[in-house]
Amino acid sequence: MNDADVSKQIQQMVRFIRQEAEEKANEISVSAEEEFNIEKLQLVEAEKKKIRQEYERKQKQVEVRKKIEYSMQLNASRIKVLQAQDDLVNSMKEAASKELLRVSQDHHSYKHLLKNLVVQSLLRLKEPSVLLRCRKDDLRLVESVLNSAKEEYAEKAKVHAPEIIVDSIHLPPAPSHHNVHGPSCSGGVVLASRDGKIVCENTLDARLDVVFRQKLPEIRKRLFGQVAA
Repeated sequence: MNDADVSKQIQQMVRFIRQEAEEKANEISVSAEEEFNIEKLQLVEAEKKKIRQEYERKQKQVEVRKKIEYSMQLNASRIKVLQAQDDLVNSMKEAASKELLRVSQDHHSYKHLLKNLVVQSLLRLKEPSVLLRCRKDDLRLVESVLNSAKEEYAEKAKVHAPEIIVDSIHLPPAPSHHNVHGPSCSGGVVLASRDGKIVCENTLDARLDVVFRQKLPEIRKRLFGQVAA
């Protein structure tokens, strides 16, 4: 083999090695690019996932805040409605209280009412001796019906007529502009056992309170179409 053949073979080997190197380099470049693209895609997807999660988290926070605000507004509205209903009911009771003042103005019917209140109180107490308290303005009317009240009670209860001691301490006077915040009484009587352990409050105000409590569900139903607890 002469020098020319040797040189030719060497060149062929060089070309072959170069070609293999170029192919290998291309393979490495393609593989590296694919790995880079895969990693880049993974990073992009990871960032997208983080962004979606953050968006969902903030969206949930917004929804929770909206629900809280709605609940607060709803509760505030309910409180306003309930307050308005209570104000209306209380105004009705105040109007009824003012009407009570007219009861004692008709002496004839009020005298009859006082007698019935005394009899009713005696029937509740069932005591042989009681203390009676009334307004100072009603003292004469009350004293004028005591005997007939005792007789009626004795007949109904089948007992001897009780002893009724009129207390020197009187119930408060009727409400007026001069005594807006002080104690007041629209009329009626209070009877108690001699030891004070049993008391029957039969004033007009007390009876109004009892009736109002009993009728409150019905009043609310008529006014608002529902029975409030």
